[in-house]
Amino acid sequence: MTAEKRTPNPDRVAFLRSLPLEVKQEITGEESEIFMYEEDIPESLYEKIKDYLTEDNE
Repeated sequence: MTAEKRTPNPDRVAFLRSLPLEVKQEITGEESEIFMYEEDIPESLYEKIKDYLTEDNE
């Protein structure tokens, strides 16, 4: 079985790490994984981080 090795987007990882602790505690593992590896932001995650997004992050 060959699995593609995925690499998280380093900018998105840095963004998640920069969030305040209380926001990070609200984010689920599934939301953070989708955000780091995929292009689209899950709606549930967007609602939690929208106040911290800038045009560069979106």
